[in-house]
Amino acid sequence: MPDQRVEILHYIETSKAGRAPSTLSSAEERILEAVNRKVAAVESLEKVIDFLFDSMRAICPCDRIGVAFLEDDDQRVTSQYVRALYRETVLKRGYSEDLRDSSLERLLRDSRIRIINDLAAYWETHPASVSSKLLVREGVRSSMTCPLTVDGRRVGFLFRSSRKPFAYSEHEVQLHLAIAERLSQAVEKAYRIEQLTAANRAYGEMLGFVSHELKSPIASMAGDANLLVGGYLGPLEEKQREYIDKIIGKSRYLLNLIGDYLDLARIEAGRLELELQPAVDFVAEIVEPSLDILQSQIDVQKQRLVRSLPSGKVEIECDPNLLKIVLVNLIGNAVKYGSEGGEIRLGVEQTPKELIVSVWNEGPGFPSEQRSQLFRKFSRLKTPELSKRKGSGVGLYTTWKIIQLHGGKIWANSEEGCWAEFILRIPQPVKSE
Repeated sequence: MPDQRVEILHYIETSKAGRAPSTLSSAEERILEAVNRKVAAVESLEKVIDFLFDSMRAICPCDRIGVAFLEDDDQRVTSQYVRALYRETVLKRGYSEDLRDSSLERLLRDSRIRIINDLAAYWETHPASVSSKLLVREGVRSSMTCPLTVDGRRVGFLFRSSRKPFAYSEHEVQLHLAIAERLSQAVEKAYRIEQLTAANRAYGEMLGFVSHELKSPIASMAGDANLLVGGYLGPLEEKQREYIDKIIGKSRYLLNLIGDYLDLARIEAGRLELELQPAVDFVAEIVEPSLDILQSQIDVQKQRLVRSLPSGKVEIECDPNLLKIVLVNLIGNAVKYGSEGGEIRLGVEQTPKELIVSVWNEGPGFPSEQRSQLFRKFSRLKTPELSKRKGSGVGLYTTWKIIQLHGGKIWANSEEGCWAEFILRIPQPVKSE
């Protein structure tokens, strides 16, 4: 083997290094055993790398550590986390390079570990390497780059760097290989969790933005159509009125859909919070406004609404704005999935310990084996009759979430082909999450 003191770039095959006689001391083996035992329990990528950096500095030269992952069908590598003893890092998180024709591509292909003994000298001979230039600006003088592999898949790289030249040898490679498998698994798991979290956040933001942007123009269109039907711009022929009524119906459906998605966006963003108020008049402040919203739809379906309400005032502790969403969703579902000309029953009961609300409707109901799907996000029941009715699969999930926030419970009963009923109970006082 050439003298490493004069060799700028050095590759070590992991298979050969793994078969080499162990040169690790008992102290090093104890540290590595502790790393293997603890690293898998760390959830976030930042904490995994911080733990590795702090625990191994005593046995492996390291002024800087970084982790990068393969992206875009393994055509690109992107830095995801950096930790250094010094303050100013130039090659930061988010830095990205193509893999094609790079030395990193060779590491993936040949399963090797790369050691650069003199980074300044390496950069002089590889002036196109932007990452080398940035690291030299940080004061880095040598580095060891190790592929991260999980179940035979290459997922990224771990970079250890030192401000001293010739800091790494086959001994440091053995140190890495002793924890490589467990480290790679822990790092990828933490990275995937962070990716899912970021994707979920972006999805929620996009959902809220698109829904909000659609709401105003559709509401305006519906308002203009109502003006026409009301005769404010002159009399209409029957055929014209019929088509404008269809426009109003479609606009109402879209506005309800947008409302569902705006509520969902609030949930996904963690902005659905209780604002409890004492002594809320449940009938006057929640039931009546909800029925006002839905009355025109009930009229179109020619359905009969039967109310079973206490004779006295029903005062409860709750978030009235959120419970209006619940009532509109439940009664709206009874209208949507109920039979034309059928009956809808709204029941309200108050006991010393809880509020009980039920919404029953004549209609196709649902199969008992699909009951568990009702309150799941984007879930719609799969029966020929129910599939014909338009729905987002969001309203019942939002309803369930709001009831959970109130410390309550909601469930459903049905006789398929005859009726469906939704019942909720909210404790008094509220036992919020």
